[in-house]
Amino acid sequence: MPAPEIAFELLNGAQAAERADALAGLAAEVYSDPPYRQDGPQAAAFDGRFRVQRRQPGFALAEAWHGEYLVGYALGMPLRPSTSWWRHLTTPLPGDLTAEHPGRTFALAELLVRAAWRRQGIGRDLHDLILSGRAEDRATLTVLPAAGPAQGAFGSWGWRKVGRTREPGPDAPVLDVLIKPLPAGLR
Repeated sequence: MPAPEIAFELLNGAQAAERADALAGLAAEVYSDPPYRQDGPQAAAFDGRFRVQRRQPGFALAEAWHGEYLVGYALGMPLRPSTSWWRHLTTPLPGDLTAEHPGRTFALAELLVRAAWRRQGIGRDLHDLILSGRAEDRATLTVLPAAGPAQGAFGSWGWRKVGRTREPGPDAPVLDVLIKPLPAGLR
């Protein structure tokens, strides 16, 4: 059952810049819990990533607010032909799957909902809002294999696993890479 009195907004990068503090606070809260258990330095990396992400052409931020309280958000941007998205796969994928060109893939980089607001349809609404009307052929995201609720939700929303990735470094987690066709790619 959807939460009452939730307002959803879709913003571009310039508009999103004004929300950086609220987004960072929510990210720190969500990522401190299992299965993520990120500490202060990892959570602090949000600021640097967000500063770069919001400046990308085609960046989008979907927010869910209850009054003045941010309860969730989703953000993403189109992948560029020179993207490193497919660089650290644990098993190679076919070139026709990983080759990028302008307009091919939208990367859903974050989809977070505060714990007390989960299981009310907010995540699904954010997901649908950020992907609605996208001109790209498909979307991609990464998710921890241990993030059971997220894995289940993405599966029920039409995402399929195509591989795994792991950034270099001793503490980098292995992540599932998922893909979902978008309406523009089904024409």
